[in-house]
Amino acid sequence: MGKGVLMANFGECGVYERIAASGVTDGLARPGGVALTERALSLCAFPPGSRILDVGCGTGTTVEHLNQRFGFFTAGVDPSLPMIAQGHARNSLLPLVRAAGEGLPFPDAQWDGVFAECSLSLSRNPPMFLRECFRVLRDGGRLILNDVYVRNAEAIPELRALSMDCCLTGALSIEELTVKLRDCGFAVSTWEDHSAALKQFAAQLIFSQGSARSFWCSLTGGEPLDALKIERAVSRAKPGYFLAIAEKKPHAGMNPKSDEELSL
Repeated sequence: MGKGVLMANFGECGVYERIAASGVTDGLARPGGVALTERALSLCAFPPGSRILDVGCGTGTTVEHLNQRFGFFTAGVDPSLPMIAQGHARNSLLPLVRAAGEGLPFPDAQWDGVFAECSLSLSRNPPMFLRECFRVLRDGGRLILNDVYVRNAEAIPELRALSMDCCLTGALSIEELTVKLRDCGFAVSTWEDHSAALKQFAAQLIFSQGSARSFWCSLTGGEPLDALKIERAVSRAKPGYFLAIAEKKPHAGMNPKSDEELSL
């Protein structure tokens, strides 16, 4: 583990554990599913045998897919013990480890690619999360992000104040994320908007609950007033969904900013 890395805060993963276990989204608690993963692979063109890490791997569906279909050496980390256990129940040989993105249990420069699919927005310290991804990537390695973003940055404080742990409360604006990636030494090569995938994913979840209000109540323990507050904040934030690919440039980490500077 890199010097100065804080002890991982595993936090609460209950929302995603319930989504994955429900079967509504084929075990993938994120928009876009495997199709968006394959879109990223088509842009990266990793050769067979590449070493690929999935940060926030859930039950390991992507890890298994990348290994079996593309012949990559893959591994996954996730803070949720139940989700890792569910993955191991499906395939006991899956290389899944309980860890958080802020403290990856791997040596420096070990991976050719790092996937973070709807997991950066769950981080309690996004700069440290990105710094760790940078550390474990080799020079020229690529970070693949797909996640929720906020179109109306003025609504971000409202999202942060919501009483739930999910990607919406940690979503960044595109401008914020671009700065954080640059400050960590990454060079962004691809940005794509995939907001249609977010709409489809939300529709699946809402349909499974019977109504939008019931869905929001399910995230807040059944409190109607909290659900109404969430609906209003999300509507004002105008969330979207993106795919981004960022490269670790050779020698980009020669004079990295400190963890304290990155957290500001």
